[in-house]
Amino acid sequence: MAQSQSSTETDWVSRFADDVIAESERRAPGKPVVVASGLSPSGPIHLGNLREVMTPHLVADEIRRRGHQVRHLISWDDYDRYRKVPAGVPGVDESWAEHIGKPLTSVPAPAGSAYPNWAEHFKAAMTAALDELGVEYDGISQTEQYTMGAYREQILHAMRHRADIDGVLDRYRTKKDPAAAGKGKKPQQQKKVDEAELEAEAGSGAASEDDGSGGSAGYFPYKPYCGNCEKDLTTVTSYDDETTELNYTCTACGFAETVRLNEFNRGKLVWKVDWPMRWAYEGVIFEPSGVDHSSPGSSFVVGGQIVREVFDGVQPIGPMYAFVGISGMAKMSSSKGGVPTPADALKIMEAPLLRWLYARRKPNQSFKIAFDQEIQRLYDEWDSLARKVADGSVLPADAAAYARAIGTAAGELPSTPRPLPYRTLASVVDITAGHDEQTLRILSELDPENPIGSLDEARPRLDRAENWITNQVPADARTIVRDEPDKELLGSLDDQGRRSLRLLLDGLETHWSLDGLTTLVYGVPKTLAGLEPDAKPTPELKAAQRSFFVLLYQLLVGRDTGPRLPTLLLAVGADRVRKLLGA
Repeated sequence: MAQSQSSTETDWVSRFADDVIAESERRAPGKPVVVASGLSPSGPIHLGNLREVMTPHLVADEIRRRGHQVRHLISWDDYDRYRKVPAGVPGVDESWAEHIGKPLTSVPAPAGSAYPNWAEHFKAAMTAALDELGVEYDGISQTEQYTMGAYREQILHAMRHRADIDGVLDRYRTKKDPAAAGKGKKPQQQKKVDEAELEAEAGSGAASEDDGSGGSAGYFPYKPYCGNCEKDLTTVTSYDDETTELNYTCTACGFAETVRLNEFNRGKLVWKVDWPMRWAYEGVIFEPSGVDHSSPGSSFVVGGQIVREVFDGVQPIGPMYAFVGISGMAKMSSSKGGVPTPADALKIMEAPLLRWLYARRKPNQSFKIAFDQEIQRLYDEWDSLARKVADGSVLPADAAAYARAIGTAAGELPSTPRPLPYRTLASVVDITAGHDEQTLRILSELDPENPIGSLDEARPRLDRAENWITNQVPADARTIVRDEPDKELLGSLDDQGRRSLRLLLDGLETHWSLDGLTTLVYGVPKTLAGLEPDAKPTPELKAAQRSFFVLLYQLLVGRDTGPRLPTLLLAVGADRVRKLLGA
């Protein structure tokens, strides 16, 4: 992972907040600033989609901190069509294919779900994650908006101006660009998750939606859902601007119907018209979108012209955001869906850390979220940043990212009272298999002068580390301490090997703390070499230390590697260490 921002870089959140406030005051002085996100509950909402929310959230929160009123709208695109049966979703089989073409809110939830429909089932997990992340927003159900007639005037206006819309779209129809097919906030295909890029622009589910063209009766920017089968496999055959009488037929079931659009609420504008319509309707000042929106014919480019030429509105400030990658997903195979969600990340990391990953990178910078051993290094970096903030040595941009991570304008997020190193906690729960009494014993011995008195002091970080060990570390990588000494290995040691173990054992009592044991295990090879305890490492000394560490790991856990030795020794306990090392 790349290094943190330097202080010479502009704090991207503040820069966007400046621009958004100025634009809002120009367009709508005295009114709340409006920023927006769009999410489709068409399946598990993954960590790439979270960038669609976190980018405007961070900007909105900065605006709130400055004393301005701001609304962060999250449009749940739950009136999108159901496009395909996602792989590996529990409680779902191929029988769900019969619902393809229906609104997401008309598709049954997975078997066993507590929610009334498909959309609500997948919204629930994301809503819970956003609450834990401290994201304040106004949720808007597009099913509710369309079926209650909220956009009726906008729909009638679009139908009256369908020739103008068709003209805008036609400027791009000859461009052979893969992004021209739709909104571009959804990946066209799922990529391998392990060490792969999740398409962060994935958002609305409209990637393959047509733009309303191709009908023999002409262009229509509106698509009814069938009154018989509920699917959108319909074709508008005629429309009268004066009476708003619309005729359509359904290619799925053969049903035909005549309706009056000034009172009909079972349909929606095609995506490339719907998005700019909402910009104007909601007065959106800021809304990010995926990297493909820089392409000719993309929804953002086309939408900017439609909002201006048809809806007399203004395109939002719309930064492109880059991919979010994933490193390691031991138990998240493609058979389970393969796409980690914010809820998955929050099981193994605290909310401030996850917020920090999105806050410290400019939207156009990609980054990875670690589910493998990299999470330990990531936590080390986070803790180091916290220490720099505390002692005043932090760089300004890093301080800003840290402040945005640990809290919002409403206050600080919950935190761990005693944030012990994540790698230490992970090693301890690995060795103790989560046994609370043993875990407390070990943690209380880390710093004898300031012992931890309760596991609650180490929570929720302790729980996150335990979840990581349990769910993300492969079984063959778990630590299993020997029950009996390896007599064969002990019997094969030369004089130097036996002396190194004696030096370690002799020092246990006086060095029984994390820092003391660190000094001891690194110091034994120095003593054997006749060096002072503070001797600088040389290639020869490093080699001797590695050999000594391998010997200890073999005698304690039967492998050449394992958790950090000081932590391992504490976890095993002095008496058992003495037994296994042949005392």
